[in-house]
Amino acid sequence: MEEEVNSILITEKLTKYFGGLKAVDEVDIEVREGEFLGLIGPNGAGKTTFFNLISGFLKPTAGRIRFRGQEIQGLPPHRIAALGIGRTFQIPKPFADLSVLDNVLAAYGHSFYPLLQAFNARYRTPRFVAAAEEILEKTGLLPYANARAGDLPIGLKRQLEIARALALNPSLLLLDEPATGLVYEEALQLAKLVRSLNAEGITIILVEHNMPFAMNLCERIVVMAHGQVIAEGTPEEVRRNPKVIEAYLGHKEYA
Repeated sequence: MEEEVNSILITEKLTKYFGGLKAVDEVDIEVREGEFLGLIGPNGAGKTTFFNLISGFLKPTAGRIRFRGQEIQGLPPHRIAALGIGRTFQIPKPFADLSVLDNVLAAYGHSFYPLLQAFNARYRTPRFVAAAEEILEKTGLLPYANARAGDLPIGLKRQLEIARALALNPSLLLLDEPATGLVYEEALQLAKLVRSLNAEGITIILVEHNMPFAMNLCERIVVMAHGQVIAEGTPEEVRRNPKVIEAYLGHKEYA
């Protein structure tokens, strides 16, 4: 696959085996700078495994991952985060006993965490606090800055996941099913937030089971099934693709 000048992320024949199971099977995906890409598919399609490979939580069995021209496959998560890739997780896991503000402040220590200096580094400085409060304001969490993170409802915990990722100052943000468990109004608020982040220039890849949520947000959709890419295109093209209807939607009425 030839690398385009405006591509931020390219995977080439990216593959991951778990024993005899191919969770990701020679996946080629190219993501343009500033794009809002949706990655959808049924349970077990390999979407989260793909995210884990990109973010360094898993090492690929084969294939390459290039981020802004640099090969990153096999790098540890802290190295990949430092390059500008942030991510959220399906199940939010904030530091429950810390405040919302301290959860975001903790993310500013990412460059020290592999080192012993992490034990002596100070993150509650005026500069870091101001930066963290700016992120909380952007994500709608400033009124909850001093609240215990573990006491937040699920919608605010998902916003906190995004806030912590933003503290990494990412140019690429991987969102893993951020709308799961949200009521309609919470999903609308989340959609507004991620649209604004994309409008600021952050490239976003969204994994989502909520089909309308993904279709209304993303300019391009990639569909996976059984570890492989089976379709890609605009939301309208994907919505009417027979392979997608069969593999993901399971019925033809959606078209």
